[in-house]
Amino acid sequence: MRKRGFADKVVVVTGGASGIGLATARRFAEAGAHLALLDMDEDLLARCETEFQAAGRTVMTAACDVTRKSDCDAAIDAVIRRMGGVDVLFNNAGITQRSRFVNTRAEVYQKVMDVNFFGALYCTKAAIESIIARRGMIIVNESIAGVTPLVGRTGYSASKHALHGLFTSLRAEVRGQGVHVMIVCPGFIRTNLQDRALGGNGQVTDRPQSFVGKQDSPESAAATIFHGAVRQRDLLVLTAVGKLGYWISRLFPGFYERRMIRRFQSELV
Repeated sequence: MRKRGFADKVVVVTGGASGIGLATARRFAEAGAHLALLDMDEDLLARCETEFQAAGRTVMTAACDVTRKSDCDAAIDAVIRRMGGVDVLFNNAGITQRSRFVNTRAEVYQKVMDVNFFGALYCTKAAIESIIARRGMIIVNESIAGVTPLVGRTGYSASKHALHGLFTSLRAEVRGQGVHVMIVCPGFIRTNLQDRALGGNGQVTDRPQSFVGKQDSPESAAATIFHGAVRQRDLLVLTAVGKLGYWISRLFPGFYERRMIRRFQSELV
């Protein structure tokens, strides 16, 4: 497949003021892309804008709560008016949850779906006509939880499985129009996402995160995402542990389930 270049392309990143979103924005900027960063944190956005401008990069920022369709519509419309259109949309904004299903309020599932699923849906709907016109690309930060089960994170996993169904189906609809959809499934990455994980009562949990293997850095994830975008990959499973878990869950599901429960048991107490 033909490789894509991103010089002078407009790249929109949701949740772009920190973590994987910011690291990926930096990587696209190094390739000559023009950046539009969307995030709820206006202070972090201001710092990012200063950073990119000091480096001579073209950047705009917009405060955006992706759970509000009106925010998503307004932010994408501002990007199109100011920068001419959208070539790449990286649906990266997200939230997670750690708690047993039986102890988790229904409102927590609603919140997680609002951010992870509907946030990506709203931004994509707002940008899709421009992306099609420019034969662009959609990147979705899904998670290994979107392609394998993950105990103690039923809300998070459900939202990511929903993303998988939406965007694999959308890929089939728009590929013939020159648009590519790439799904990214990170394993365990060191970001502030886990510091904001919701517990069963809807408040930020004080239980420490369990993880398997060594946590990767946002910069390493961003490098893999960028090179995957250049090569127009359909699915990227990040980290060695993530890839191992992906295949074990498919080839030996019973073994995977037993090992997973044993590893994450401390979170379920």
